[in-house]
Amino acid sequence: NFDALVQIGVIRTAASGIVSREFVQGKSKKTSCARYLGRICHTYCFVRMVMWIMAASLFCMHLRPRVAAAWSAPFRRPASRFSISGISSGVRSSSRLFSEGESGGSAAVKEEKSEEEKAQIKAEREARKAEKERQKAEKKAKKEAERLAKEAAEAIHDVLYLSHDDQDSYPAMGDMARIMSRSRTGRKFEKVSDLEDKFKAGDTVWLRGRLQSIRVTGRSCFIVLRQDSFDTVQACYFKNKEDPEGSQKMIKYLKSLAEESVVDLEGEIAEADVKSCSVKTMELSLNRIHCVSKADANLPFLVEDAARSEKEVEESQETDRPFPRLGQEIRLDNRWMDLRAPANNAIMRVQSAVCQLFRESLYSQGFCEIHTPKLIAGESESGAGVFTTDYFGTTACLAQSPQLYKQMAISSDMTRVFEIGPVFRAENSHTRRHLCEFTGLDLEMAIDDHYMETLEVIHSMFKHIFNGLETRWSKELKVIREQYDSEPVAFTEDPCVLHWPEAMEILTKEGFDIGDGMGDLTGAMELTLGRVVKEKYGTDFFMLDKYPYVIRPFYTMPDPDDKRFSNSYDIFIRGQEICSGAQRCHDPELVLEILKDKGIEAGEGLESYIQSFRHGVSPHAGAGIGLERVVFLYLGL
Repeated sequence: NFDALVQIGVIRTAASGIVSREFVQGKSKKTSCARYLGRICHTYCFVRMVMWIMAASLFCMHLRPRVAAAWSAPFRRPASRFSISGISSGVRSSSRLFSEGESGGSAAVKEEKSEEEKAQIKAEREARKAEKERQKAEKKAKKEAERLAKEAAEAIHDVLYLSHDDQDSYPAMGDMARIMSRSRTGRKFEKVSDLEDKFKAGDTVWLRGRLQSIRVTGRSCFIVLRQDSFDTVQACYFKNKEDPEGSQKMIKYLKSLAEESVVDLEGEIAEADVKSCSVKTMELSLNRIHCVSKADANLPFLVEDAARSEKEVEESQETDRPFPRLGQEIRLDNRWMDLRAPANNAIMRVQSAVCQLFRESLYSQGFCEIHTPKLIAGESESGAGVFTTDYFGTTACLAQSPQLYKQMAISSDMTRVFEIGPVFRAENSHTRRHLCEFTGLDLEMAIDDHYMETLEVIHSMFKHIFNGLETRWSKELKVIREQYDSEPVAFTEDPCVLHWPEAMEILTKEGFDIGDGMGDLTGAMELTLGRVVKEKYGTDFFMLDKYPYVIRPFYTMPDPDDKRFSNSYDIFIRGQEICSGAQRCHDPELVLEILKDKGIEAGEGLESYIQSFRHGVSPHAGAGIGLERVVFLYLGL
């Protein structure tokens, strides 16, 4: 220890001398203050060294000679031993001097301890160690308890909402406990579309909808709630200074919500100017919110991407942030997501509207709806593929149309019938004109004299559909046309009917090779006819009759004046076929003759059909309409 003390004194003295000398000589040679400062530093270091030497001498005088010899031994070491590393030995306790000997000089005397003393020392050491471990464990347990208490205080628990009367006892935020019909809560949920008409600022309402978007900051949150795909309203939440803890929990909960989740929220209506929502003059000040059904954070695609028009996507490709193109595969694989896009959802509603208007018109004209079998014994349409299946050991077919049953209904004295149902066609075609399964809008009616009676009924029915869509479903049409541009279908007040020879003359003038004029129309021919008819008659909706006999089904009545043609017709929208029909052959003998002429065997599947005519049947005509074609052509998809 004395060795270290001496080294410290020497080093500090030398350092002080150097500093003072440099200061005096290099910086201020002519300044007396600097010279006095240097002398003071020298004096201080010298006095300090003397004090260390005296302290060491006094210490040595009180020790036994052998120990004193051990203490003085470091002074006889070479000068190279004086180094900074010796400093550390100077701070050790003197107890080490009595436990370790000095190899280079006189050996220090070791005092042997008894076994009892050693055991006592070991026990004390273990006791101290155990005490430290205990204190450490207590500290850790205390921290863990504090953490759990904090988590418990900040935890957001599920809300079991049983009654609106007890609402104040429920937390203002949190996931709704699984709704399992435990009770009728008494909450009245409103429609977003009714907010501006039925409510005013200050009213409190409950809404259920999807989180179309959510933007959360440290002090506020803005939500866009979507209902019925295209009705949206904004809800806002701002941090409450009077309840900072409650506000912090609300912000935390709002951050945990994912887009497309289904939520219940209660809010107070306030006046606002919101341009991005369908409700533009109001917004909600959020009081409480509960998630009813969580959506995954990672969705296959965003609804807003599915809602963009092709033009918008195309224009973005030249920018720094191009919009993604969503292919048919990903849309169909996640059809439920695709139908959340406002336009796609509205298309389904328009499809429903066409069926509703179809029914309304025909009901008003004395029709009765029927439901015919879809598993039948034989083909119901000649020239169309058929799906077959096993029917308890025999072969059955999926109905290609309700045609035969509609005609037998007329024989049952149901003079006007219609059906909306599935139709199956095994047509291996990759075009948008052919579907293996579609929805058929079929009608059949008894006629007095001429199939034009049926065409007039059909024309009246389509007028009702077109007018109804534009007036009663204008909201849906507006949404669709924002993404898929189209104009309303133009139509005439009375049926616009072209005859086959006139159509062939138009196509010849347009440069088509029609051959003998007895072949069916191609897609290009239909589009050309549609364009010419629109230019000539100002209508997108027209009828073409007198089709060649050879390209029509066996149940079609031949033309009485020219056997090459038939009393059949097709109906077109925007130059594409949506409907096919004819006067039916109601004479059983003529039916058998036509079957033989077309090479079709009158098997068991047609036996009942022909037999119904042998028992007497009214002359009749009808048509089959493809629902999907009507919708996509009307909307210009």
